[in-house]
Amino acid sequence: MTRIDKYILTQFLGLFGFFGLVLVSVYWINRAVSLFEQLIQDGQTALVVLEFTALTLPLVISVVLPVAAFAASAYGTNRLASESELVAMQATGMSPWRLSRGVLVFGLIAGAMVAALVHGLVPAARAQLAERQAEVAEDITARFLRAGQFQYPGSGITVFIEDIADDGRLLGVFLQDARDPADVTDYSAEQALVLRGENGPRIVMLQGMAQSLRPSLSGPPRLTVTRFEDLTYDMGNLISTGRKSRDLRTYSTARLLSPDPELLEATGAAAPRARAEGHERIAQPFMAPVAALLGFSILLLGGYSRFGVWRQVMAAVVALIFVQMLSTAAASLTADTPERWPLLYLPPVAGAAIVALVLTVAARPRRRAFFRSLPLGRKGAA
Repeated sequence: MTRIDKYILTQFLGLFGFFGLVLVSVYWINRAVSLFEQLIQDGQTALVVLEFTALTLPLVISVVLPVAAFAASAYGTNRLASESELVAMQATGMSPWRLSRGVLVFGLIAGAMVAALVHGLVPAARAQLAERQAEVAEDITARFLRAGQFQYPGSGITVFIEDIADDGRLLGVFLQDARDPADVTDYSAEQALVLRGENGPRIVMLQGMAQSLRPSLSGPPRLTVTRFEDLTYDMGNLISTGRKSRDLRTYSTARLLSPDPELLEATGAAAPRARAEGHERIAQPFMAPVAALLGFSILLLGGYSRFGVWRQVMAAVVALIFVQMLSTAAASLTADTPERWPLLYLPPVAGAAIVALVLTVAARPRRRAFFRSLPLGRKGAA
């Protein structure tokens, strides 16, 4: 790389860090607020909220980095032009294609960051987040079992707890199972424990009784009372723990491209769907260099204007939106028909074609046809 390439790369990397930090902060705060409200309502602590928001950070960064690359290249190119540095570079005979080499290196660096995220950190963070969500879902003491309040963890289920001891024991427990109106059972116990089982949480009630009211064919309903020393009530079928099927996005790209029976059974997805997810990860990093080159190349169009380059900036934004719309449409079509996964590579290819077209137009010598048509121009030429 020449000094000019290194200079352009240094300028763009500094701006890339600034725009990336700003955009990640805004995007992350918006996601964190909704997650904070949900977890606080479920009775979780601030540390759990912080852990969950930290696990969503890799996904947020992977989404924001291409946009930050575009903003850095567009702003950096505008600053180079306003300070006449870009004009000085072009005066030395450097074509737009030659100037774009440093921008391409910058875009490849941003793309490498996105690739490291989508192929490594994001799947790992998703897997950890799914595990923690399942653990929180099983923590019915924090979600539903609150002292002095009637709780309804499921349809037809009512729970009341008089108090919760410091060691986690539930004191003065009342539980009504009215899912079947013809068979209503009330459980009451002096104390109970919450245990985790393979199929979800269980409540072990100690020193209590169960009262069942069942209809009778020959008379009024019959009340059956059963006293017990201990009784286990399974809550796993009432509370969704999130462990029924694993998210396809938590697996590595290599396993998605060559899905094995274990992966397909764990996720419940078909092999084409897994391969489409893998190709989507491969195509995503290419959006970063395309976005950076779009922001640079389109701002090279047109000459100097005292009104600035707002037209070129708007054109670059429109081009980026067009490429993003293609990406969204391709993802939607692939979700419906996974066999169409080659469409996932269409947005970066279309963006690269736009960049090539714009650089070709910018590299053409500008003709001064208007000035040549003037009489003074003809005399001067003569």
